[in-house]
Amino acid sequence: MQREEKQLELSLEALISQVADLKNSLVSFIYKLENEYDRLTWPSVLDSFALLSGQLNTLNKVLKHEKTPLMRNQVIIPLVLSPDRDEEIMRQTEGRVPVFSHEVVPDHLRTKPDPEVEEQEKQLITDATRISSDVAQKQIQSLNKMCSNLLEKISKEERESESGGLRQNKQTFNPADTNALVAAVAFGKGLSNRRPPGSGGPVQASQPGAGAIIAGASGIQQVQMSSASSQQQPMLGGVQMSQAGQPGKIPSGIKTNIKSASMHPYQR
Repeated sequence: MQREEKQLELSLEALISQVADLKNSLVSFIYKLENEYDRLTWPSVLDSFALLSGQLNTLNKVLKHEKTPLMRNQVIIPLVLSPDRDEEIMRQTEGRVPVFSHEVVPDHLRTKPDPEVEEQEKQLITDATRISSDVAQKQIQSLNKMCSNLLEKISKEERESESGGLRQNKQTFNPADTNALVAAVAFGKGLSNRRPPGSGGPVQASQPGAGAIIAGASGIQQVQMSSASSQQQPMLGGVQMSQAGQPGKIPSGIKTNIKSASMHPYQR
């Protein structure tokens, strides 16, 4: 008897611990529904349901454990009923039951549902027995079809939302190429310093950063111009004309022969 009582006491302690955890989870979930409904998300609600479901499964495992005695064989009998306030009952029930009188005992020690609930349950059982197997099978198929359509719509919306998010997050340009293009247009970075042949006139630096590029390329342009002028200088009266005083101009490649002034056209 002592061993059975000890085992019953340990089982009750385990059950009380599991029920306390379940009660805390329910209180937290109800608090969210009542006070945080405006910012409550569906994944958070599913997490709360999953937690409650896990705790209920753990409680059922404790009840079905081989070391747990059958609670249906245990009978609870109130030994003392008093209309006076009981502080111990207040502490154990967290202030919900101030007295343990004949009014509250039938509700708190009830092992069966309320008479109204029992009547509704009997009515549902009676209605279920009246339905034939063919009608029940059709209703089951209809319900399964509705659930399948609903799940398909939900999965389709999830796929569309995921694809839309991927399209928004996908990068449609290369930052390195964009920076290189801006630097080339604004400062001439990366452009060639040589001008095409036949282009005349000095390069005008319209941007602040273009002066350094032109200054670096001036030596190359002067060498090319001097070599070109020494090879293709025009002749005027047998005297070679120098164009060194005109920097920035490329001499023309067309040779012009001008006759001397001593050969008068009307001289006989």
